[in-house]
Amino acid sequence: MEKIELGKFNQLRVVKEVTFGVYLDGGDAGEILLPSRYVPENCEIDELLNVFLYLDNEERLVATTLTPFVQVGEFGFLEVMWINEFGAFLNWGLMKDLFVPFREQKMKMQVGRSYVVYTHIDEESYRIVATAKVDKYLSKDFPPYQAGDKVDIMIWQKSDLGFKAIIENKYSGLIYENEIFGQITTGMRMQAFIKQIREDGKIDLELQKAGARKVDDFSKTLHEFIEKEGGHISFTDKSDAEDIYATFGVSKKTFKKAVGDLYKKRIITIETNGISLVNV
Repeated sequence: MEKIELGKFNQLRVVKEVTFGVYLDGGDAGEILLPSRYVPENCEIDELLNVFLYLDNEERLVATTLTPFVQVGEFGFLEVMWINEFGAFLNWGLMKDLFVPFREQKMKMQVGRSYVVYTHIDEESYRIVATAKVDKYLSKDFPPYQAGDKVDIMIWQKSDLGFKAIIENKYSGLIYENEIFGQITTGMRMQAFIKQIREDGKIDLELQKAGARKVDDFSKTLHEFIEKEGGHISFTDKSDAEDIYATFGVSKKTFKKAVGDLYKKRIITIETNGISLVNV
């Protein structure tokens, strides 16, 4: 079998059943206990189970079928549950909390607060630990993205320019303050788009694709224009492109998309002689 990975999910074979659970084949690591509370119903010898491996309170290798909030090699936003003379302990969804030594805290952590951390294996103790000094674990490689690519991000921290985000659990990116139109907070996970890759490899993000943002912006403009015109305009999707551009400064394609957007939201009705606001 392949070497087991601590702090990650592993496919392991059931080799023995005992009163307090089952033992799994851990290869060179020996047999690994999966306690009774996590054993699937009707589990049988030789069955392959997908289990997460970590160390229990006595530093013994143990398995669980629970899914932690983060695995080794991942960034997460976790709450501090308690603190002792050695460091802080975070809730990561398992019975044993995740340890953050004081030396790995950027500022002294407080119970009840949540922090962005990176989870890794301490080389000296072979324990799964977390660190708030996430910068050194972000890739310095030139990113493989192109403008317009959709990516998964986690909001990392506020900066003078906007919000820093962790992209695809690997790269750092920036969303500029003046391009944020909703409320975002540290730890939020969402989708974003690559706005540009700068020459130095730094990534600028946007929460809407350029074209979609343009349509949204013009939808608001068109809505306001119709209101100022008393709730009705004589433009339709049949109108001449030059007339549309002369009046609104956008292409016919953008105009039609905005009309469709307002129609789907039931803000307007489309008539043979133009467009009218609903309930006007």
